[in-house]
Amino acid sequence: MEAPDSPLKGIHHLTAITAHAAANFRFYTGVMGMRLVKKTVNQDDVSAYHLFYADGRGTPGTDLTFFDWPAPPEKRGTAGIVRTGLRVAGGREALIWWADRLREAGLSPEGRAADTGRMILEFEDPEGQRLALISDPSDSFEGEVWEDSPIPAEYQIRGLGPVTISVPSLSETESLLTGLLGMSRIREYRADAVGSPVVVFGMAGQGPASELHVAEDPDFLPARQGAGGVHHVAFRVGGREEYEAWNRRLQAFRIPSSGPVDRYYFRSLYFQEPHGILFELATDEPGFAVDEPSESLGESLALPPFLEPRRAEIEAGLKPLEPVP
Repeated sequence: MEAPDSPLKGIHHLTAITAHAAANFRFYTGVMGMRLVKKTVNQDDVSAYHLFYADGRGTPGTDLTFFDWPAPPEKRGTAGIVRTGLRVAGGREALIWWADRLREAGLSPEGRAADTGRMILEFEDPEGQRLALISDPSDSFEGEVWEDSPIPAEYQIRGLGPVTISVPSLSETESLLTGLLGMSRIREYRADAVGSPVVVFGMAGQGPASELHVAEDPDFLPARQGAGGVHHVAFRVGGREEYEAWNRRLQAFRIPSSGPVDRYYFRSLYFQEPHGILFELATDEPGFAVDEPSESLGESLALPPFLEPRRAEIEAGLKPLEPVP
């Protein structure tokens, strides 16, 4: 199959689900020290917040986002996104520091060595969201330090990656990743002594920011989305021309998709891989500063222009986010 003209650049963002927006806000800005760079609403369900946590300026590839839905807890299984990596600098020293901080917050982090020798600290947030802090060389970072973070600059989260998905059968998913999306199968490893191999697919970037890990779990039942689970993962396609080329590519491959969707802060294309996991292709532009000054990102409710006439109605339906104590 012909490779795409504009390879995917890596992970753009990941969107998860919370049933407790205020507690979610306190945890990710307070304990994790990420910046709330955009406080807006789900454009398809304006009763729900859409909260974007990122680095100091909302760099593409650093956004961990949440829909605020009153959903029951996720039912874990296959055919879903099962762990989200968060990259930090500082090596072993940084992960020891983070382990102490997470334990102080009442969590139970577990450290292990990654398949490449990088260190990993796995844990769950208070709703059961599965996360991993990953030691990554600073030369692969694109993120920017947030000066007001409670986390020292040398230990701050600098971006996403890798993201791990689980599928009941690898072959069809691999065909889509390598054929349609132009990813490369670069290695495999075992996450534990008895588990199935995890296959690593790489994009055009470097390091874990450009990796999708795929575990084959044929004995698991399908997951059911809910609080503490993940809704979708998005990959970076660059600018407008690349985005339009990817839309044409989806059409040429006859992949059912959303078609072009303008999210105001970026443009999106949505489609499912063969087992139903929702993928998104998203542009880097125009970014979160399109409607707010960079220095005050996330401080007030931001709405795209088509929702602005409904501001009073939307604000009345949202619960206030409590400030970090």
